[in-house]
Amino acid sequence: MLKQLDVNSVPYRSIDLPAVDMAVQQGEDGSLILENKVPLPDFDPLLYRHLEKQAMVQPEKVALAQRDKVSGEWRSITFAEMFARVRSVAQGLLDLGGGPGRPLMILSGNSIAHALMRFGAIVAGVPVCPVSENYALMAGSRGRLKHVYSLVKPGILFVEGGAPYDPALMSLELDGVKVISADPGGLSMPVLRFDAFTATSPALDLEKHILSRDADGHAAYMLTSGSTGRPKAVIHSQRMMLSNLFQAHAILGQAMRWQDRLLDWLPWSHVSGVTNLTGAAIFGGSFYIDDGKPAPGLFEKTLRNLKDLSVPYFANVPFGYAMLVDALEADAELRQAFFKNLHLMLYGGAGLPQATYERLQAMAVEEVGARIFITTGYGSTETTSGCMAIFFDSNKVGVGLPLPGLTVKLVPAGDAYEVRMKGDNVTPGYLHDPEKTAESFDADGFYRLGDKLNFHDPDDIVAGLYFAGRLAEEFKLGTGSWVSGGRVRAGLIAALGPLVADLILCGEGQDELAALAVPNMAGLMSVAGKTVEGDPLAQPAVREALVQRLEGWNEAHPGKSTRIGRFAFLKTPLSADAHELSDKGTINQAAAIRNRAKEVDRLYADNPGDAVLVCR
Repeated sequence: MLKQLDVNSVPYRSIDLPAVDMAVQQGEDGSLILENKVPLPDFDPLLYRHLEKQAMVQPEKVALAQRDKVSGEWRSITFAEMFARVRSVAQGLLDLGGGPGRPLMILSGNSIAHALMRFGAIVAGVPVCPVSENYALMAGSRGRLKHVYSLVKPGILFVEGGAPYDPALMSLELDGVKVISADPGGLSMPVLRFDAFTATSPALDLEKHILSRDADGHAAYMLTSGSTGRPKAVIHSQRMMLSNLFQAHAILGQAMRWQDRLLDWLPWSHVSGVTNLTGAAIFGGSFYIDDGKPAPGLFEKTLRNLKDLSVPYFANVPFGYAMLVDALEADAELRQAFFKNLHLMLYGGAGLPQATYERLQAMAVEEVGARIFITTGYGSTETTSGCMAIFFDSNKVGVGLPLPGLTVKLVPAGDAYEVRMKGDNVTPGYLHDPEKTAESFDADGFYRLGDKLNFHDPDDIVAGLYFAGRLAEEFKLGTGSWVSGGRVRAGLIAALGPLVADLILCGEGQDELAALAVPNMAGLMSVAGKTVEGDPLAQPAVREALVQRLEGWNEAHPGKSTRIGRFAFLKTPLSADAHELSDKGTINQAAAIRNRAKEVDRLYADNPGDAVLVCR
């Protein structure tokens, strides 16, 4: 463990932060309207023009790169090659009859071929729907895949790999649907080879067709996680995508380093992933596809790539940062490579523990003598991606303030505010679901995110906002007390660090709150002094450390709606196949509690045994 440093007074590494200029209005009902006074810059709302520009300005620069599965070496394509192949893919899709009534569905992980199919579809006016690999590769009835397939009604399917996807494809009604594959071996149905698409000769009128596309038409259908029901298809337009990228660029500009070199694992079936991909493409950065992710057996690949590339900009989810700080503290070579060229870190969402933030900054100061600017990308699938950020000097995690071109409405909700948004980056609604679309917007046209936010300092709006929980994660104890699940969970993770990586908060209908925790093996080993096997609570040092932390939490949070009465570690890892984990690594609380009913029952048993820590 590196020594803890007081770093708050240390300057940031070469970043010019803009002055915060926020317009604030208050309504009669106590609601607040926040709007960034910095104007959203003019930009071409069609993706094609930006791809064309990079192909002309820097034709030989690496645009996309991924490791070869056999040799492990990076293989890449340049901006000139990418632009040419996007045009060929666009023509190939149009030749197959692709268009607004015949969308493209992609069943693939992140890859160069996936990116070319996505960009080619968007510029051609063929709506594209990327689907999580888990929907296809998990065993069972594949209910979610069938639901999305019937909702989107694709006319064309792209499947990168063959055999692993065959059972999923065979479960679908493929009559009239064209299937394209980069590796068709093992597929049971006739397919078109991806290579043929990248060799298609563009028609003379292709560019005229592309430039006549409506920037507000359907460009992509991005799926919600389905954590509170079946996935919904959120309509994205090209204007939404480009607005969202220029919102961030207008404020953080060069600091985003989209024009430089990126390494990213976030799946392109999620908005955070495709935002980084598209940002690199339009601003001229080299996008390296990370073949690792924050999961056992895969995170080592990410660490190898970080050593190899020394990126200037790094984005991850809070769970990924929790794993990263442990690895950085244990590996001097990794620390040196990670901080060598680093100028900005971004965490997607709202829940980065404060302790993780402080550990990162302490290592940064020790390695390079400066703090690294750390910001967030707060938003939702319906807002294209992150549209609020920290762009001011702050040593607190949070969601920041609105970016240019976005209007935020904060409606009083108990001791916090419900957040709603309006702007060019906000969706017009859900595909084939007018009822859900109507209920998702208020009378003034603001989209309801379903989150609660609050001010770090009510007397100083410039200090920014922080995440105060999801309305859907609020639940009631059997005593009648309401619990702000998201807020309690985030605070508890911070209090129990580094012993836990994440947790499931339980208690609906019970007399007290309880937690089922995901163990952080590196943190547990640092406390136990050895590798921890079996139930971590069986280790006296671990149990004692947890008792101390839980007692400290309960002393500071003695109320029924915050106090933790019981604690245990999960018996088995969380499963993406069982919908317990999203592609980003975040926990679907409802699904996890439902799937682990026996473990929850054990938590609340009269005699739970030594595997449950009962707080007195």
